[in-house]
Amino acid sequence: MTTFTLPGFDLEKFIRETLAEDLGEGLPGGGRDVTSESVIPADARFAGVMDSRDAIVVAGLPLAEAIFRHLDPDCTIETLVHDGDKVAAATDLMRIEGRARALLTAERSALNIVQHLSGIATLTNAYVTAMRGPGGNPACTLLDTRKTIPGLRFLEKYATRQGGAQNHRMGLWDAAMIKDNHVAVAGNVGEAVRRAQEAGVEKIICEVDRIDQIEPALAAGAHHLLLDNMDPARLAEAVRLVAGRVPTEASGGVNLDTIAAKAASGVDYISVGRLTQSAPAADIGLDFQPL
Repeated sequence: MTTFTLPGFDLEKFIRETLAEDLGEGLPGGGRDVTSESVIPADARFAGVMDSRDAIVVAGLPLAEAIFRHLDPDCTIETLVHDGDKVAAATDLMRIEGRARALLTAERSALNIVQHLSGIATLTNAYVTAMRGPGGNPACTLLDTRKTIPGLRFLEKYATRQGGAQNHRMGLWDAAMIKDNHVAVAGNVGEAVRRAQEAGVEKIICEVDRIDQIEPALAAGAHHLLLDNMDPARLAEAVRLVAGRVPTEASGGVNLDTIAAKAASGVDYISVGRLTQSAPAADIGLDFQPL
C-alpha cells in the first residue's frame, strides 16, 4: 500500500469530504450511491485498468489508491508507474481488483484527482522544458503561485513539483509579498519594505514594476525582488542593477512563447500562475470488467 503524506495536508479528511460530497451525505435521500446499489449485485467483483489517453506527467496516483481503499480496504491495487513519471499516450497507470460497488462509487473521485493533478504536472513540465530549452536559461527555476483552487492548494502545489517546478509561498504566512496594492497604502516601495522589516518578517519579497523602485526596495531590506510585467530587455537591465544582491523573479506576461526569452534575461526565477489556474485536465480513463 502506498503511503502519501504532505505537511499540512490531512489525507483522511480529504477523502472523507470528497466522498461525502459525491454521495450527498447530509442531504435528503443522500449518503448512498443509488446507481451502484440498484444495478450491481452486492457480491459482484470487478477488475480494471486506469490508463492515460494522453502523453502526461503523472500525479495523484497515491491519492486515487487511498480513495479506492477507503471504500474497499481489501481491494488489490498494482501501481504501474509513479508520480513524476513521463508516460506516453495509452500507458496503463494502475490495475485494480475488488468489490464492484465500492470501486464504482470511488471511481469518479479517484479519476478526477488524477486527471486534475496530472494536468497540472504536465503543463508545468511543458513550461520547464520551454524555459530551459533553446534560447532559455537552464539555471532558471520555475515557481508556482497562490492561484490555486481553495481547499486544493497543497495538492496542486504537489503536482507542480512533480512537473519540475519549485513551490513559491504556500500561503500568506510563510513570507511577506509586497505588491502594488500594499505599496499604494504604504506610500512607496521603500516604506512598505521598511515596515515589514520592523515587524520582524524573515523573508520579504517585494514586487517592482519600474526600474527606479529597485534601489529603494533593496535599501529598505528586501530579500527578493519580483520584477513584474517587464519585457526581456527591461528584465536584463533590472538584473544588471540588482547585481546578485538578492534573487530576482520575473512575473506577468509569461506563457510558453515568452518564457524562454524572459529566462534568458538572467533572472533566477520565473513564476507562472497559469500552472494551477489554467491547466487542462489530463484524459485518463478506467475500464472495469466483471470477474
